[in-house]
Amino acid sequence: MTRIAVLGAGHVGPVIARVAVAAGYDVSIAASGDPAKIALITQFLAPGAQPRWAADAVADADLVVLSIPLHRFPTFDPAVVDGKLVVDTMNYWPPVDGVREMFEDPRYGSSEIVAHRLAGSTIVKTLNHIGYHELEDDRRPAGDPRRRALGVAGEDPGAVAAVADVVERIGYDAVRLEGLRAGRLLQPGGPVFGVPLRRAEFEHAVRADAA
Repeated sequence: MTRIAVLGAGHVGPVIARVAVAAGYDVSIAASGDPAKIALITQFLAPGAQPRWAADAVADADLVVLSIPLHRFPTFDPAVVDGKLVVDTMNYWPPVDGVREMFEDPRYGSSEIVAHRLAGSTIVKTLNHIGYHELEDDRRPAGDPRRRALGVAGEDPGAVAAVADVVERIGYDAVRLEGLRAGRLLQPGGPVFGVPLRRAEFEHAVRADAA
């Protein structure tokens, strides 16, 4: 897997694009419109990434990172990512986003709801529980005792493995969680949200919460 499309050019998207470029990936970044409008942002915040129209970026990508503002998700066209492996980095956080009716169903975590709407895609949740300002600074090489762990949750084991490999390559230990339902542990209010944990600490936290 070498080609990554990042959808979203706000706070999160450019940082993900930047660390992916640094890890050797071929990265495109897209916003909701003309790529010329994000060319300067890309040049300064994600040098090496290519600004493109969303449809073009996705068409060529092996993996699509969905980092759009949550309030725009209800109008996001599922056809754009149909058939693609999609990494959901979004969070539903009512104190920040306000109440969003689509995400209020208590039976489901936010990524389960994303998966219901993007039914033609394979959804994996990760990179949502680390601050975008930490994502670059907290990277460490494999074996470093300070290396931070990040959870990777999804229904498809092959997709989870592929995304876990990306997480490892950008500088984190990937802890694979079984099913998107387990992605609730990664959400705001979950035991690992915003907490810098090493692998053993991370695994203990998610086991303790699930018990």
